[in-house]
Amino acid sequence: MIEEPHRIDAEIRLRPVVLADAGALAASLTRSRTYMKPWEPERPDAFYTEEGQRERLAGALADREAGRAMPWVLCDGDDRAIGAFTLNGVVLGPFRSAALGYWVDVDFAGRGLATATVRRVCELARDELRLHRIEAGTLPYNLASQRVLAKCGFEQIGLAPGYLHIDGEWRDHRLFQRLLHDGPVTGV
Repeated sequence: MIEEPHRIDAEIRLRPVVLADAGALAASLTRSRTYMKPWEPERPDAFYTEEGQRERLAGALADREAGRAMPWVLCDGDDRAIGAFTLNGVVLGPFRSAALGYWVDVDFAGRGLATATVRRVCELARDELRLHRIEAGTLPYNLASQRVLAKCGFEQIGLAPGYLHIDGEWRDHRLFQRLLHDGPVTGV
């Protein structure tokens, strides 16, 4: 498991999520709710509370312990969570792959933090988790996220009709992948 924080810029760090991040994540998600609405599933109001985030984080931490996910938070200079980056569906063996999801607080958007952090997550996935591949999906009109992925070496591999239930409807997604290495399979 990756324990150390990683510097993204002079003030921003990426570190593994902890249960104590629930309050800061709830505040950041609430602040960013309208901004992120077109890209997110419909969520109950409880999701945006500290208790709702504590419940969500408990599941994410259980998935991390089981080796199924690696959830991180993006933190400001005061170590407050201002975004999240997660590798979900981690599969080892001959597949060695995971799916990437991420968001950045509306007050920190447009500063290149998503691009810098996705690059770092790819490095950690390759060097620490020994993954071969990361996949990601975006709505066809989420050009900002597609630019982030392209800058980080992801290539579009297809279109998935009705892929995820986002903003109240089943939505098509463009699928992307990045191959991290072509070396032999190591570890389990």
